Amino acid sequence: MLSVGISYKGNRRTIPIAGVRAHPRRCPIITLFHAPQSRSSRIVWLLEELNVPYEIQPVSIFRPMTAEGLPDPANPHPDKRVPAILHDDALITESVAIALYLADAFPAAGLAPALGDRRRGEYLTWIAWYATELEQALFAGLSGALADSPQKQRDHGAVVERLRSALAQGLYVMGDVFTSADVLIGSALAFGRHAFPADEVLDAYVERCRSRPAAIRGVALDEKSGLQAVT
Repeated sequence: MLSVGISYKGNRRTIPIAGVRAHPRRCPIITLFHAPQSRSSRIVWLLEELNVPYEIQPVSIFRPMTAEGLPDPANPHPDKRVPAILHDDALITESVAIALYLADAFPAAGLAPALGDRRRGEYLTWIAWYATELEQALFAGLSGALADSPQKQRDHGAVVERLRSALAQGLYVMGDVFTSADVLIGSALAFGRHAFPADEVLDAYVERCRSRPAAIRGVALDEKSGLQAVT
């Protein structure tokens, strides 16, 4: 049984997670709890961008879009969803939290401006925008909810314009610098490209993201398990 440590004002509290074996404390390797062709697939890509050793632990999940699959008791995610990672006795769940955590935990990869960097606020804004604006617009487009909602149509159009405006300034949402925000945004667009109108700028951005060596490796590893070594 794994014990996950959480600090509260300097006092460490231990929370056991049933069914998960811990790595030795002196070797804080990342374990990703992963279901192929799901939200955790982009975390495989992110981990490949970091170029650090990690372990893929496959789990089953319920897939609401197809009503298939069952939650896995071995999955430490509180809602039995993916993604979830374990690192150095910490459990982190949800794509945004994992992207923020890993980019900061491994600064050598250059996937996030450091604290104190003048572009840190812009980076955090894009991460939040992905969660609060892009995902809403994407699923409104996929579900057909745009037809009867002028407000959703306006919001949807604003998302497209925001992206086009940013990408007119560079290769990625923060200019020519690739960050973990692009992992989130690029993977979402690749998944739901038909939720948005045809656009050469967006298509080129998706292709740039997909063509990154780490993204290509991530696709090849989507069905894999076990320890993944640094390339």
